[in-house]
Amino acid sequence: MQQNRLFEIIYILLRQKSITARELAARFEVSQRTIYRDVDHLSLAGIPVYTEKGKGGGISLLPDFVLSKSLLSEGEQNEILAALQSLGGIKAIQTDQVLQKLSAIFNKSTVPWLEVDFSDWSYSQGDIFQSGKTAILERRVVEFDYYSTYGEKTHRRVEPIQLWFKSKAWYLRGFCLSRQDIRLFKLTRMKRLRLTDERFATRDFLEAKPEPVRSSQDVTLKLRIAPQMAYRVYDEFDEHHVEHQSDGSFLVTVTWPEDMWVYGTLLSYGEYLEVLEPARVREIILDMARKIAEQYL
Repeated sequence: MQQNRLFEIIYILLRQKSITARELAARFEVSQRTIYRDVDHLSLAGIPVYTEKGKGGGISLLPDFVLSKSLLSEGEQNEILAALQSLGGIKAIQTDQVLQKLSAIFNKSTVPWLEVDFSDWSYSQGDIFQSGKTAILERRVVEFDYYSTYGEKTHRRVEPIQLWFKSKAWYLRGFCLSRQDIRLFKLTRMKRLRLTDERFATRDFLEAKPEPVRSSQDVTLKLRIAPQMAYRVYDEFDEHHVEHQSDGSFLVTVTWPEDMWVYGTLLSYGEYLEVLEPARVREIILDMARKIAEQYL
């Protein structure tokens, strides 16, 4: 408690320049004698705080004092402020207040170097993301309906651990009370999420390995992609998977889990992608394309 009070006193002096012991005592609900002892502790720690008696007197810091000169290099100050700004992207608790205080202590203005938006283009995941974060920080059990890869709906009660971003999608990692095991839940498949008032104790979850995001067998695909889809090639494939062809097209070799996500991704390229190998996947895509075409005939 005393350390927090000492820090707060320095912050007040940096903002107000001078304040009386009576005002500080009232603010922290301690005696004036305690405040004077705090001043002594700050002086012993090398903080140039002093008192002036009489009318207009009070407790002050030496002019132009910057706390960071006693503790941190300029590079360390910048790294701390930048880290706090990145936390601001997920709206961590009290980040703005801490950032404001440290900016005053370091005598620096912050540069908005980072902007993070966790919502998708449909703005459908924002509430679930924020509710998940709240549940993790407050250790509250959540309930929601969950749809599997095959469209099966189940009701889940989960002790949330972390929010994960993997392979262009957000997941909630938690201990599923229904399955009594660690699970990953894709945010887009979570519906009607509710934070309960039920609290849970901390468990040793972080070392446990959750089930894989996809359990399908891997398949190595060889694809020819037209030049019109160059932007997607650069977005979705590592450069060592891609061979540039003389006609401007791309020959892509990639290993993915074989499931409906893969088929949907391949079909999303429309006429601009051809599956060269394996023949089995080529036939699957051809059959799916025919069924799609039949719906429009």
